[in-house]
Amino acid sequence: MQKVRHFENVHILLWLLKDICWLMEYRFMGAFMIIPTILVALLIVLISIREKDDEAYINGAILLWIIANAYWMICEFVERDEMKNWAAVPFVLGLILVSIFYTKRISRGERII
Repeated sequence: MQKVRHFENVHILLWLLKDICWLMEYRFMGAFMIIPTILVALLIVLISIREKDDEAYINGAILLWIIANAYWMICEFVERDEMKNWAAVPFVLGLILVSIFYTKRISRGERII
């Protein structure tokens, strides 16, 4: 758990840097920041799966959210706004993973809040 927590904190920093680059329209840096942001998110998912932690569903949803977010950013950077609606696919897949997470918790009688 401690190992995942360390990566989560680093991940937040990377994610914020990527989104700040998007906001400021630093296209090269924003596009570059996609790589470490997604890699750390993937690492968090893999660690969660290895530890057989239900949080892997939530971490998977976060990974999909970042993929959707990065795709949307690139669409804006290359002025292809008509393509950004495809970002809905990973967003919906992430929503499915979150639903699985909560369904498992509820079925075991665990609190969700």
